[in-house]
Amino acid sequence: MSTLAAVTSPAPSRHAQRTLAVAGMAVLITFLDTTVLFVAFPDITASFADASASSLSWVLNGYTIAFAALLVPAGKLADRLGHKRVFLWGIGLFTLGSAACAAAPSVGVLNGFRVIQAVGAAAVIPASLALVMRAFPRDRLPVAVAVWGAMGAAAGAVGPTLGALIVDSVGWRWVFLINVPIGIAIVAVGLRILQESRDPDAKIPAVIGAVLIALVAALASYAVVQTAEWGWADPRTLGTLAVAVALLIGFVAHQQRTDAPVLDLELLSIPDYRWANVATFAFGVAFTAMFLGSLLFLEEAWRFSTLRAGLGVTPGPLLVAILAPRFGKLAGRIGQRRLLVAGGLVYATAGLWRVVVLTGEPAYWRDFFPSMVLTGIGVALVLPQLASTVAQALPPERGGVGGGANQAIRQFGGTLGVAFTLALVTRQALDASIVDRFDRVWMVLVVGGILTSAAALGIGRRPVPAAGSSAKVLAVAD
Repeated sequence: MSTLAAVTSPAPSRHAQRTLAVAGMAVLITFLDTTVLFVAFPDITASFADASASSLSWVLNGYTIAFAALLVPAGKLADRLGHKRVFLWGIGLFTLGSAACAAAPSVGVLNGFRVIQAVGAAAVIPASLALVMRAFPRDRLPVAVAVWGAMGAAAGAVGPTLGALIVDSVGWRWVFLINVPIGIAIVAVGLRILQESRDPDAKIPAVIGAVLIALVAALASYAVVQTAEWGWADPRTLGTLAVAVALLIGFVAHQQRTDAPVLDLELLSIPDYRWANVATFAFGVAFTAMFLGSLLFLEEAWRFSTLRAGLGVTPGPLLVAILAPRFGKLAGRIGQRRLLVAGGLVYATAGLWRVVVLTGEPAYWRDFFPSMVLTGIGVALVLPQLASTVAQALPPERGGVGGGANQAIRQFGGTLGVAFTLALVTRQALDASIVDRFDRVWMVLVVGGILTSAAALGIGRRPVPAAGSSAKVLAVAD
């Protein structure tokens, strides 16, 4: 987002605060949509009882795949066409997609409009960050972008409870419908107060790169979800995975040759950036498996109501909100690596606790709550430190594209987390009891946590630089 470097005079404080409020609200509803959908998923499944497990999985995965694949291209498009213009078009598209999802008569229609929602969200996130950074003077950017990024964290904290309240009282369609008046308000206010900025020299990444990486994620997710029906060794599973691998090789080859890449592969030659992205992917898989798996376990294994299940997973995100700032200060003294290694191991311990302790007999405070505390500590140790590592590793002028790619990698990891969870617990997997099926999901947490710690060992020991560098600012948003 090179336009930001051209700012020569601070915007008036009133305008800056208004811009932050509009951008922050847009971030909140786009990320809230994901967390709330995890809560609503069992009710959506019940509404379309005749739909297959794989088609239902795309209610969640279609959004994350499209969002991840388009995040970087949309950011560059906003640089080129104008941040205000792309932001308003993005929130408008997200709002229209939400209204259409609320009225969807079938899973196929719902999945299609979920992708439209994701296209809008992918435009909103980088454009909103650019608008915030354009509105504030350099010395106030760290705090402004920290607030912007905190809106995504707030979505994780309030999403389970809010989603449960909505689903329990008026049904899952209102999870989408509630976005409509908020989206309209954002567009109306944004038209009046936001100021345009652009970079006419920005290069828009080649479309084929975004299409290839989206196909890789889609095929890999489809293969994993279908293992419940096909089996892991089935030729259809292996063939689908083989095509995904072939397309991934094609994607890498294309990115090396094109002058407008989606992912600048040269950045992966930076050791800290490379290992942070490996850890981001592994933890993205484990984090999403934990979030979705927790809700499904409480509802399906322990027969909690939607509201009770939503409240049951809330302690984890709340603990993250409390601990993350404190761990960030600690990282400034001792570096990120120690916290990342510890966080991965704590997260793996949470998964192991669930494998050993959880049974078919409900005992929330004795058995489940301690695991939510452990996962909350693990997330607070890992995710902020990964963002800071990425920012510290990147040259300041590459912070935008590198940070966007890291966010996309996290989303792709989350897509596989959803796929693994649904494949492992689907009712078609009748070879094991429901508790045993969830034990397989908890093992994803164990493996993901260990891999996160292992990848973190490749990260340097140096502490986080002082707040205020442009790279640090860009990372806070991730």
